[in-house]
Amino acid sequence: MHDLIPVPPKPSPDRPLAGLTVLVVEDSRFASEAIRLLCLKSGARIRRADRLESAHRHLQVYRPSVVIVDMGLPDGSGAELISELSAVDADRPVIFGLSGDDQAEGEAMAAGADGFLLKPVESLATFQHEVLAALPSDARPKGLRPVASDVILPDTVALADDLLNAADLLTEAKRSGEFGFLVHFLQGVAASAHDAELGAACDALATGGRSAVDLVSALLSQRLKTAAA
Repeated sequence: MHDLIPVPPKPSPDRPLAGLTVLVVEDSRFASEAIRLLCLKSGARIRRADRLESAHRHLQVYRPSVVIVDMGLPDGSGAELISELSAVDADRPVIFGLSGDDQAEGEAMAAGADGFLLKPVESLATFQHEVLAALPSDARPKGLRPVASDVILPDTVALADDLLNAADLLTEAKRSGEFGFLVHFLQGVAASAHDAELGAACDALATGGRSAVDLVSALLSQRLKTAAA
């Protein structure tokens, strides 16, 4: 008996991304969880890398249909990976930049991205629209598609993990005096969590000042106590 060859699922109006594999390169667990849920509801498979190094390992083995890259990663700029992927001539994936800072869109597009997703990424309709618009026409489902009104709410445990990570990053930044990566990471977390107060503190931290460091430290302590309650 011949082995049965699995047939990849085809996109349908209610699962328009079926058959696609999405690689999300994102160090925030909270943001990654939101995208994972959006992909599952849309029919897509998902893989995650939390830094450039692990993304390169994935890409040596898998050929994703879509790659979503956060613009600030622990081991470098997401623009580097976007530029590498966009230079591939054959079987190039659809590429999106991702950030909680809308100013990062220009950098992503200049590096060769096909689109840009601004955190919080939580609307199913918006996510599906952006991905489908960037796909080749023959990869899109035919016919009318119901408008998805779902808004994704990731597990708050993932948010608590991000806050713990941010607290560790803050401790290291105080030692080194380098706050750039911390600011980017926390801006994304604040945007994804709709935490305007924390976001404003991150903006103040980006411009420098000891008072901003103390404010961010106090807010992180407060958020972590709330998460543990």
